Amino acid sequence: MRIAAGSDSVSHLSQEILRYLEEKGIETVRCGALAGKTSDYVDAAQEVADLVASGACEQGLLFCNTGTGVSIVANKVPGVRAALCQDAYAARIARLANNANVLVLSIRLTGEPLAKEIVDAWLETSPSSEPRRVHFHRKTEQIDQQYRRSERDPAAFKGGGACGQADAPKE
Repeated sequence: MRIAAGSDSVSHLSQEILRYLEEKGIETVRCGALAGKTSDYVDAAQEVADLVASGACEQGLLFCNTGTGVSIVANKVPGVRAALCQDAYAARIARLANNANVLVLSIRLTGEPLAKEIVDAWLETSPSSEPRRVHFHRKTEQIDQQYRRSERDPAAFKGGGACGQADAPKE
């Protein structure tokens, strides 16, 4: 397995988790600050997401102060389903029920022992083949496809969808 791992800073947690993955025989592709580059969270998240979306890496791992910023950025990339997981249960469900392919860890809120439990749960869990869950995975993929630039011009989107919002005002 090949995992893209990125962050905007090098932390004790990121270094220990990367070492932990490599001890398990998992190849890591380091991105952002983990590769020695000057990087902000947006750059690191996009780099990891691009590697996962392209298929160059099967999964991704992002480290961030809270995890929120990198989750938002990574989920902008079509084909990426990033999940901020704060315990092993969330990691299992993210993989099983949501077919997540990028794990996000908060370096502020996650200690090393818990992070290892989360990573183990993530790695030990595959997306469900249960028909109900496969149906949800397919529906999510259809939404992803609908908003890919190659299939739909984002400038043509007028809003007003399910939330009943009016068109955005023109400036």
